[in-house]
Amino acid sequence: MSVIDVHRAHSLDKEHARQAAETLARDLSRQFDVHYQWEGDVMRFKRSGVKGQLNISPDDLHIRLELGLMLRPFKHRIEQEIHNQLDQIINPNG
Repeated sequence: MSVIDVHRAHSLDKEHARQAAETLARDLSRQFDVHYQWEGDVMRFKRSGVKGQLNISPDDLHIRLELGLMLRPFKHRIEQEIHNQLDQIINPNG
C-alpha cells in the first residue's frame, strides 16, 4: 500500500476551509474518478484502488490517501495535483 499524506496550514474560517475542501474534492473526483462524501468535518474518498480522507481542523487541512497496486505509478502525479490545488485554493494570490 502506498500512502499520500499531506498537511496544509490555513487561516480560513470553518466555512471557507470546507469550501476549499469541497473544491479540491470536486477536482480530484473529475480527474481521477474518486467518489467522496462528508461525515461531519471529515471527507471520505473512495474508488477502486484508492481510499482516504480529508480532515479539517481550525488551522490545518490533512489529506491522507491509500493507493492500491494499480494506482501506485500515479502517486507522484496525484500528490502533485493535491499540492497544486491547495496552493490555488488556500493562497490564490501567491
